[in-house]
Amino acid sequence: MPGSAVPTSTEAELAQLIVETLNLDQTAGEIDPEMPLYGEGLGLDSIDMLEISLVISQRFGVKLRADDEDNAKIFRSLRSLNAYIQAHREP
Repeated sequence: MPGSAVPTSTEAELAQLIVETLNLDQTAGEIDPEMPLYGEGLGLDSIDMLEISLVISQRFGVKLRADDEDNAKIFRSLRSLNAYIQAHREP
C-alpha cells in the first residue's frame, strides 16, 4: 500500500535493496519512505536490521553498529536511513 510520501531515487534504490535482501512479499514501491521500518509499519525485527546493515556496508561503505545509540533514529524510516547513508557514504 503506497503512502502519500514520494520516495527520492536513492530512497527507491534503498527500498529495492531492502526488499531483495530480506525477500519481502512487498514491492519497493509499496514502502512509504516515512513508514517505520522496525516493528509497526514494515514490521522488521533486529535480525532484519543486522542483514540490512551488512548489505548497506557492502553496497555503500557505510558502517552501522549494533551499539550505536542513534540506531532508533537512523532506522526510524526508509527516509531517515537513506539520509544517514547519504551523509556518511564513502566517496
